[in-house]
Amino acid sequence: MANLLSYVLFLALRTFAAPPEWPGGSTSDPRDSGNDTVVPSLVPPPGTSKHAPHSIIIGVRKGGTRALLEMLDIHPGVAAAATEVHFFDWDENYAKGFEWYQDQMPYSYPNQITVEKTPGYFTSPVAPARIHAMNSSIRLLLILRDPTERVISDYTQVYFNRLENHKPVQAIENMLVKNGALNTRYKAIQRSLYDVHMRNWLQHFPLEQIHIVDGDTLIHDPLPELQRVERFLDLPPRIMASNFYFNQTKGFYCIRSDGQERCLHESKGRPHPPVNSTVLRQLRLYLRQHNRNFYRLIGRTFNWQ
Repeated sequence: MANLLSYVLFLALRTFAAPPEWPGGSTSDPRDSGNDTVVPSLVPPPGTSKHAPHSIIIGVRKGGTRALLEMLDIHPGVAAAATEVHFFDWDENYAKGFEWYQDQMPYSYPNQITVEKTPGYFTSPVAPARIHAMNSSIRLLLILRDPTERVISDYTQVYFNRLENHKPVQAIENMLVKNGALNTRYKAIQRSLYDVHMRNWLQHFPLEQIHIVDGDTLIHDPLPELQRVERFLDLPPRIMASNFYFNQTKGFYCIRSDGQERCLHESKGRPHPPVNSTVLRQLRLYLRQHNRNFYRLIGRTFNWQ
């Protein structure tokens, strides 16, 4: 009986003991229990609390936001929100108030930064002002890829979603062309006008607060892009080459962390449909000037066709 009581007391002390130190901080390794994207729990770990995000991945849709968040979540100093919150771009959520928004964040330790990602923020006309009103010094992450490829990826996602929900689908050419001309009002094209949306953000935030991640490079060589993000967020360098491995079957890099391996959901990296070459040229030609405008805005170029 005495042995049983001693064992129960040991378990209780172990449960409520102060968390051990982890490299670069004063509290326990938050990967063990502080990040609800890894170990969801109804009971918050001792010493944790919820905070408004220190950084937000603002987009762009089909630019690689999920990959960026999953890869950044390797870092023990990051607590990542489990879902897209859509607080600043959806009026019905914004009306719920800031306390509701903060409650959607994960529990984090004092030496962690909280990161939320909602791709719809970048193209939202109201999100920049709303985020600025919450925190004018917040650090923003914007991941972009070739805008033409992004349009096709956007169509591909909608196409498969409609198939899964037994809804009618159309060929991509029917979406891209209307009355014999490029359908520039097509939402997928509108989302790829990076210069238009960037001007809106630069009215509220200086360029120094918006770090642009090359989504095309992240796919082929993730480490250098993530190291740049670490520096932008003032995080100690913790992400290493050993955290990634190339999955030959999927055709992209997967994550190795805490002795486990994981890849993005099967809905990511779906093959794109072939596009009529004439229509594809029209699309690229239309986006080319917008790309040049964007390059001038940010003082940087990309290898986009």
